[in-house]
Amino acid sequence: MKKRLLGSVEVSEIGMGCMGFSHGYGRVPEEEYSVRAIEKAHDFGCTLFDTAEVYGKEMFYPGHNEELVGKALAPFRKKVVLATKFHLQPQELKSGAAPYDAILSHLEASMKRLKTDYVDLYYLHRTNDLVPVEEIALAMGKLIQNGLIRGWGMSQVSADTLKRAHEITPVSAVQNLYSMVERDCEQEIFPYCIRNHIGVVPFSPIASGLLSGKVTAEIRFEGDDVRKFVPQLSKENLAANQPLLDILAEYAGRFSATAAQVSLAWMLHKYPNAVPIPGSKNQDRILENLGACRVSLTDQEFCALEAALDACTVYGHRGHVESEQRSFSSNWRNRPSKG
Repeated sequence: MKKRLLGSVEVSEIGMGCMGFSHGYGRVPEEEYSVRAIEKAHDFGCTLFDTAEVYGKEMFYPGHNEELVGKALAPFRKKVVLATKFHLQPQELKSGAAPYDAILSHLEASMKRLKTDYVDLYYLHRTNDLVPVEEIALAMGKLIQNGLIRGWGMSQVSADTLKRAHEITPVSAVQNLYSMVERDCEQEIFPYCIRNHIGVVPFSPIASGLLSGKVTAEIRFEGDDVRKFVPQLSKENLAANQPLLDILAEYAGRFSATAAQVSLAWMLHKYPNAVPIPGSKNQDRILENLGACRVSLTDQEFCALEAALDACTVYGHRGHVESEQRSFSSNWRNRPSKG
């Protein structure tokens, strides 16, 4: 697999989102299956593995995903790039105190679960208006200087907020919602990041499965499956978005590829700083997604596909709704963790 840069951190051009092994997609697999899936991704050539402190089996057991990922990556830790995320609650800060100590506490807990003494890429999972991003950036710079992290990033962030942070401590990567049907990042995020040598790590790059063409109105999402709340996957919007899926199916036939692979290949061709992290709990789907690196579009093919996409109306656009989620439950940090 070819390599790309997130700031100065080199990674495979497609990474792996690991959340689904712990929550978000209904029933989770057995641990042995999940560990083997991560191993298979590594053997394929994937070097970027993404997790977060809040990804857990249930509401009061966050940290599960970090523990699982840490166990799976332990045999080849030095050969991969490990990315995780934290969220800072204002009540964690002493009156008037800088956030470094609080962030360090989060990082140390994550490193323990991940079985590592450093993190390659450490993201602020969501911004919080009560904690200035400039102070977060200063703390991240200190963590880099102290050798605890190699680079830092921000998730679901606007270009204005990114600029404020980047001017304090250069940002390595931005992890935002982006796909063929969620293209808001094209307006400001990608241009700013390209100018400033920042990587963009799209999450949900296959639009929660929509762009695979395998989601039908008959599928019932159960348990904690987040796809129940994705507007593009409603019965009405699935039907309305069929023209776009037909285009993908046509191109998939031309390339002897899958629709999901074509959607990822489109993204890789369009932006040299894009490193998508499709997430799945299914081993076959994981390897299929990574296999998008073998699908290559010519400039002419890309332009024709882009024109066809531009002619489609997207139904169920999520847009900035995701960006408005600025906090997570503060209760979980007081819960006991395994190990």
